[in-house]
Amino acid sequence: MTPPATAAAVSPGLGEPFLKLAGLRKTYPGVVALSDFSMTVRPGEVIGLVGENGAGKSTLMKILGGVIEPDRGAIEIDGGAHPSLSVAQSMAAGIAFVHQELNLFDNLSVAANVYIGREPRKYGFLKLVDDDKLEKAVQPFLDRLGASFSPATPVARLSLAEQQIVEIAKALSLRSRLVILDEPTSSLPIAETEKLLEVIAGLKADGISVIFISHRLHEVVRASDRVIVLRDGRLVGTLEGDDINHDAMVRLMVGRDLKVDYVPPSKTGGEVVLSTRGLRTSTYPGHDIDLDLHAGEILGLAGLVGAGRTELARVLFGIDRPAGGSVALEGKPVHFATSSDAVDAGIFLVPEDRKGAGLLLDLPIAQNITLPDLKSYARNGLVSREAELARGKRSRSDLDIRAADVAQRTSSLSGGNQQKVVLAKWLAMTPKAIIFDEPTRGIDVGAKAEIYRLMRALSDTGVAVLMISSDMEEVIGVSDRVAVMHEGHIQGTLDRAQCSEENILRLAVGKSI
Repeated sequence: MTPPATAAAVSPGLGEPFLKLAGLRKTYPGVVALSDFSMTVRPGEVIGLVGENGAGKSTLMKILGGVIEPDRGAIEIDGGAHPSLSVAQSMAAGIAFVHQELNLFDNLSVAANVYIGREPRKYGFLKLVDDDKLEKAVQPFLDRLGASFSPATPVARLSLAEQQIVEIAKALSLRSRLVILDEPTSSLPIAETEKLLEVIAGLKADGISVIFISHRLHEVVRASDRVIVLRDGRLVGTLEGDDINHDAMVRLMVGRDLKVDYVPPSKTGGEVVLSTRGLRTSTYPGHDIDLDLHAGEILGLAGLVGAGRTELARVLFGIDRPAGGSVALEGKPVHFATSSDAVDAGIFLVPEDRKGAGLLLDLPIAQNITLPDLKSYARNGLVSREAELARGKRSRSDLDIRAADVAQRTSSLSGGNQQKVVLAKWLAMTPKAIIFDEPTRGIDVGAKAEIYRLMRALSDTGVAVLMISSDMEEVIGVSDRVAVMHEGHIQGTLDRAQCSEENILRLAVGKSI
């Protein structure tokens, strides 16, 4: 089978740079966020922008978007110099953003989202939206992006990859010359990632430039003509052509060679800790799930978007009630009416949306860690601040949470350190089984390695680990076994020797191996 086109496979002649940045610097109290940064962008060029969390990527994007002003430096667009950009100037220059957290209205159609605030109106006193004109205006953009859905489709019915296509269509409708994609594949499985890479290739072929920000370095290799690497706010290297490879990017990002030890120990799992028989979720009430999770193993849970993985996690953690079937913990039937019941039983969840569902960002680090088990830090009915701080300091040391003080707000931490705080609150208790839902989404390569080590350390102590992930490399590299879901049931389970992209994908689309 011929692999799908990627951006790097299409090579129109690149013209002179239309965007130049020279000597940009931005500081905050006590922090140099960006220092003496320079770059150029040519028409039809795909630039990979990589760096660990806190390297300066977000600061650079905010400057380009007109959200913040640099302290010094110059921005040149089509030969015109600007000390800084406003949001309006950025948009007028054709700079568009597709953020990791998509900015769409689920209750509106695709067409309404693309032209939100700019809808064509009918003549008459009421000036109602002209839906026919609106849909006709959007259709060419969807055709250009190879979309299989119509402008009238409600956004709520679209997959994540399709929603990103809507965001890109919105950018094209604004006559964008540069589209900035911020972690566009962070929660996409491999099939939808391929589609997005094809879209990037199409943008490039049309002469539209792309800045591709991603922690999935193998995708950066495939998509990019040039890779710019940031570290501690500075440009530390640029890679082009055959020099673009995983190891070279990692060396520049972290300043040293970094090898992630994906290979799990050769031991087998212990007794079954958590099991389901005939379990059904409300999303797929006619499909049974039979699953065994053993002590001391990492069981990967793979599948396409919509396969039912997160729905299963929500039932196991007591957020949702099952539509049928049974759950057993250490061989005994359990019925979780709430997530508190699951926590009391020793089953914990590290959610995909750590900011919205896993943390209270405005609270200090120590309070986030102790929140699920306040009774253990209370004296005479009052929570002891000293006990909370002591627990927070132990967790900071044990998990290497990089923070000056555990009294600082959790919102100030990088994504990787926030994930450690989520994990720390469960480790402060006594876990029997932990469910990780997309554990390294939006986390840089160095922090990923630490999360993997923590997961393996947990399994080595006998904790059963269920890892839901859309990152194929992660699933294959970290798991002892892989269960693959398709339309609400387990299509098949692979042992370590059987784990390959081909086998996982065959099961994910409903075939056998």
